[in-house]
Amino acid sequence: MRIAVCVKHVPEGPTRIDPSTKRLDRSGEGALNHFDANAVEEALRLKGDSDTEVVAVSLGPQKALDSLRKALAMGADRAVLVSDDAAAGSDLVATSRLLAAALERQEADLVLFGQQAADADGAVLWAAVAERLARPVISQAMELSVDGGSVRVKRQTEFGYDTIEAPLPAVVAVSDAINEPRYPSLKGIMGAKKKPQDVLSLADLGVDAGAAGEAGSRTTVLALGDPPARADARKIEDDGNAAQAIVDFLAEKRLV
Repeated sequence: MRIAVCVKHVPEGPTRIDPSTKRLDRSGEGALNHFDANAVEEALRLKGDSDTEVVAVSLGPQKALDSLRKALAMGADRAVLVSDDAAAGSDLVATSRLLAAALERQEADLVLFGQQAADADGAVLWAAVAERLARPVISQAMELSVDGGSVRVKRQTEFGYDTIEAPLPAVVAVSDAINEPRYPSLKGIMGAKKKPQDVLSLADLGVDAGAAGEAGSRTTVLALGDPPARADARKIEDDGNAAQAIVDFLAEKRLV
């Protein structure tokens, strides 16, 4: 069996929008999306001692290899990065197209995602990729098992739990409560350097540049603006009488 895990390289620390490109600023340090670490861990648990292959797949700049190497250090067998200048600025539509093309090459029996990305919190990419691959998709997996030609999932909902079974190949987005991701060992970190790490261009995927990046996107950011200032605000300096000043203010507004 082959399991592909889609992971994302996300900015570390506070995020900001670059006013010149109207995109998330990714120029600083980045790290493996912590929601995706749960997906990597679950793939490794499913693998166990079997001959199952775990492949980490990502889309991003060259430095996204750092996050893929962490997945390799955790225990993934190889990594695939789709990296091309023409892919910069891809929205959900273009991103799902590129990831689906990369995943088709892997011919994985099971594709795992984390529940969302920490830099966007969209939680819809896994559904878009599943649609393009024409595979069944299950989200919010709290428990996951594979038996023969099917996957069985205990899915968390706001009303309780559903147990869903789907035929392979399938796509599953795991909840961050499904497991506790392992820390890479020193042996794993050193071994990751020797594992296959393929970097693919759009040409390698057979995808035209016009179907990626801003050209292949279906959403456009027209403008950015600061949030409106709070109206009728009053700043109170604490000189020992702050409590009384707050009470007086609330009384003035007829709130007490």
